[in-house]
Amino acid sequence: MEAPVQYFIDQATLWTPKIIGVVVIFVVFFVLAKMMKRIIRGAAKRLEFDGNITVLLVRANGVAFMVFGFITVLGTLGIDITALVAGLGLTGFALGFALKDTISNLLSGVLILLYRPFEKGNHIKISGYEGIVVSIDLRYTELDSEGDKVLIPNSKLFSDPVTVLH
Repeated sequence: MEAPVQYFIDQATLWTPKIIGVVVIFVVFFVLAKMMKRIIRGAAKRLEFDGNITVLLVRANGVAFMVFGFITVLGTLGIDITALVAGLGLTGFALGFALKDTISNLLSGVLILLYRPFEKGNHIKISGYEGIVVSIDLRYTELDSEGDKVLIPNSKLFSDPVTVLH
């Protein structure tokens, strides 16, 4: 009866500091993510960023901190994370290749919202389409063309010539 009890005590002595370390790491990364969220929102407000860009930056920041925190926790528990990090790199490459059009539209949308070559209410013409800009989001720009709703991918707006009529 003493052997199982001694084994349990030995294992508890071994794992207790690791579990405390895991909890501390999660709390630190959670707090850092919250602090960065406030910093990003404050900077975006001062720089007058579009709300869509701010939301994108805040979410990307949160995901990045949680992923780094999770990888740090696994390393703290003694798990070899080199294969995991390599796998994440390959997964990122594959997803980037598979979603290249979507990512292109997203990045083009961010650049359009940052540089503001045209704004809501402007009358623009691009690739045979003409209309008033109703909304600009991260993926599409919506035009009102004589009562018709026209969605133009942002990558097209960023790469093709756009005429701002007024």
